[in-house]
Amino acid sequence: MTAPRVFFWVQHLLGIGHLKRTATLARAFRRAGMEVVIVSGGHAVPGLDIADARLIQLPAVRAADKYFKILVDENDREIDDAFRDRRRDLLLDAWRAESPDVLITELFPFGRRQLRHELLPLLQEARTARRGDKTALVVSSVRDILVEPPKPERVAEMLERVETYYDRVLIHGDPTLIPFDETFAHADRIAHLVSYTGYVVDTPRRTPGGPGTDEVIVSAGGGAVSEELFRAAMAARRATGLADRTWRILAGHALAQATFDALAAEAPPGVIVERARPDFTTLMANCALSISQGGYNTVMEMMAARTRGVIVPYAGGLETEQTLRARLLENRGGIRSLPEDALSPARLAAAVDEALAAPPPDASGLNTGGADASAVLVAGWLAER
Repeated sequence: MTAPRVFFWVQHLLGIGHLKRTATLARAFRRAGMEVVIVSGGHAVPGLDIADARLIQLPAVRAADKYFKILVDENDREIDDAFRDRRRDLLLDAWRAESPDVLITELFPFGRRQLRHELLPLLQEARTARRGDKTALVVSSVRDILVEPPKPERVAEMLERVETYYDRVLIHGDPTLIPFDETFAHADRIAHLVSYTGYVVDTPRRTPGGPGTDEVIVSAGGGAVSEELFRAAMAARRATGLADRTWRILAGHALAQATFDALAAEAPPGVIVERARPDFTTLMANCALSISQGGYNTVMEMMAARTRGVIVPYAGGLETEQTLRARLLENRGGIRSLPEDALSPARLAAAVDEALAAPPPDASGLNTGGADASAVLVAGWLAER
């Protein structure tokens, strides 16, 4: 019997959280004995750990601004129909060459509407092309919290696409923290397709004396909108109870090189500025405190490691996801959140000391086994077919 073939489609537009979560899932699917191909439409991320899964890189696009309305290519040119057609054709060629048993689209149809030019043909292909006597199992992979659509008709569109194309929906969250219907009001209509997996987390392992020990780790995912946080952290250090510790600023590769160079040049003694590292999970487990924008992956790794932290949620454009998650997690011990529009060195320093004075975060009762659970669910659905 041949191993099931899984085909992940993923697109990150600003941060790298979507791709990182997909990489964690891919490793779990490989542990479960499945063959995995990831097709990524965002910029390349150095050091991404996908084990021995394969990565196919489409011509990369990113969001031109915080509203995600305009997409640009790697040369900052707005993409046109010819570009979209080329990506669609490359995606369909990859699908046909792989002949997968499972198609998993990350976030779509609950987001990434801008990429429907390539995704709808892919879904149609998956629904009609047969491998043996079956068509592919089609699954949507979605985080715990959705951003509210700007227009009511978008919700109807999402529901119609789920009902037309999808067999199952994986919710990578835990309803005891926040049920899906709290940010997607019509979830009851597709409840028969939905399965909660728990949070998808790279399990942190504390290594005494290892990288990051007793440091303050300041991070912002891909780093496209991180300069203000990094500057505030550098200025706040001397006013905190951790002024004698090393503060390590990890700048994502989306932060402009000129900005990175300026931050590195201006860093005071005791502050290290470097690019994001593949051992981030180890740094998170070993550090004294985390300061971050509070993306899904970062805060769940912080919770799993029982690392105290300060979250300054990204709230640009229509974004509400990080603010809501930070507010929910503040009830679980040494986590403090600071609104982005209230960020200042003095307020950040105060939040750091408040987090230090509180007990470590408590993840008890929170399901963080979402990666392996996702693989088990998909394997079970395939067996049923």
